[in-house]
Amino acid sequence: MRRPLPNPAHGGRSARACVACAGYIHPMTDSLSLLRLYVEWGADEALDPHPHDWLASAPTIDDRSRPTQPPPIQPDAGNGHRKHHPAPPPPRGSATLIDQAVAMARAAAQAARTLAELHAAIRDFGACSLRDTATSSVFVEGPQEAPLMLIGEAPDADEDRSGHPFAGESGALVGAMFASIGIDQASLLRAPVIPWRPPGGRPPSAAETRICLPFIQRAIVLARPARVVLMGNLPVSVLLDQRTTAARMRGRWRDLPLPAESADQGATAPMPQALPMRHPLQLRASATARRDAWKDMLLIREAIGSIPLKT
Repeated sequence: MRRPLPNPAHGGRSARACVACAGYIHPMTDSLSLLRLYVEWGADEALDPHPHDWLASAPTIDDRSRPTQPPPIQPDAGNGHRKHHPAPPPPRGSATLIDQAVAMARAAAQAARTLAELHAAIRDFGACSLRDTATSSVFVEGPQEAPLMLIGEAPDADEDRSGHPFAGESGALVGAMFASIGIDQASLLRAPVIPWRPPGGRPPSAAETRICLPFIQRAIVLARPARVVLMGNLPVSVLLDQRTTAARMRGRWRDLPLPAESADQGATAPMPQALPMRHPLQLRASATARRDAWKDMLLIREAIGSIPLKT
């Protein structure tokens, strides 16, 4: 415990002892307390070698009315600062960073000739920030000759940790749904609509889905399934370009248009049939959702008669 400073005006008694009798506080007491507070806060270095009166140099009302340009940062001897050169504005008509990332994704997807090469291109793609925050790159799984492909939402925590699509609870529900119509889930192609989980499980932004879209479109072209099931709102809105929900789009097969740049050079992009469905994790919402899902499963069983039955 610090001892109070003596007060010379009161015969060596402390300033604290003199407050009651004379109201005197030694000026050094407040100054030292303030310095100790500065040290505790980490303000233990001086900015200037000499005091600077900032109030005296404050701009007047007339000065404030005139806009001023901030001075450029000049190199300081020994501090390592570099000169500040403002970046020139981009020329008119130049592509934005997002457009450049989309073009890079399209070129990387187009260069892949097999699903394995496309998986490697996705794993090495660095123009989307989602890859840096995700644990795994989740890609297409299943036999390439399968006539049915399931495309789900963005990877959740289970899929991100395992690196497999439809993992965890959603995978168990999908397996039970297809087992109810005699189809083994392992005989289906499965993929998320984007290969990386957004941080915290948030919905992906429009820019992120634009960048990732060429990969899933190229995966459909390379896998060439006869039918595609879009399980969830995100694959419905991204692949069918519909600003609506899967619940409103469900109930019938629809054309899934693919851009010409997703096909091989000189070839025509296929147009498989797609069935929008609710995501399996949405089936717990109501009995109506489960009845609609059962009707959709019967549509799948009727359309895909060549899938091997589960034994």
